[in-house]
Amino acid sequence: MTPFTLMPTLLCFGDSNTWGYDPASTAGSPYPVRYAPDARWTGVLARELGTGYRVLEEGQNGRTTVHEDPMAVASRNARHYLPACLESHKPIDIVVLMLGTNDLKSMFNLPPGDIAAGASLLVKMILQSDAGPNGGSPRVLVVCPPAVGDLSALPELNAKLAGAREKSLALPGLYQAIAKLQGASFLNSQEHIAPSPVDGIHLEARDHAALGRAIAGAVRQMTS
Repeated sequence: MTPFTLMPTLLCFGDSNTWGYDPASTAGSPYPVRYAPDARWTGVLARELGTGYRVLEEGQNGRTTVHEDPMAVASRNARHYLPACLESHKPIDIVVLMLGTNDLKSMFNLPPGDIAAGASLLVKMILQSDAGPNGGSPRVLVVCPPAVGDLSALPELNAKLAGAREKSLALPGLYQAIAKLQGASFLNSQEHIAPSPVDGIHLEARDHAALGRAIAGAVRQMTS
């Protein structure tokens, strides 16, 4: 197993919940509003781990595991962007991967198993790369994405994410299985956080804090 560098580098690779999307502020804005850096879970993670770690934030609104969104101008397909991302940031000790929420969109019509398979492909790409220390591969922490909330009072979102809550609740066991199969570490975010009632998808500041602390604990276990 590739040893860690003196100051382990963590790449946090995800979607809008890694980008830091603020649901309450965005609701009253014509454009997405982002939490301040220290309020995002990535900022909390960096603070919890301290100066002995380097935390890199790679979040994109709408990012999927392996699927193209025909409504997006820029590519949201993580499979296409991940190799260049790994190349530009190496050496990377740990990739914290949290993706799958956008795969729940009705346009993709995917069962939970196919969403997990997309995440599994990304894990495989990371573990087969040379983006880790000494030309090895990074280790991977697979984070199951948050559950989707009750969208019944949000008809527009409910149409875009039909059946998403039930599918999201089926993901933890599937993500844990792919992590175990590929020798990656695993964290179920659904045990630590819940989505905002504002939109049923994104996180309140308190949940960013809880997620950052939970991931910090998992990283400590990986590096101890």
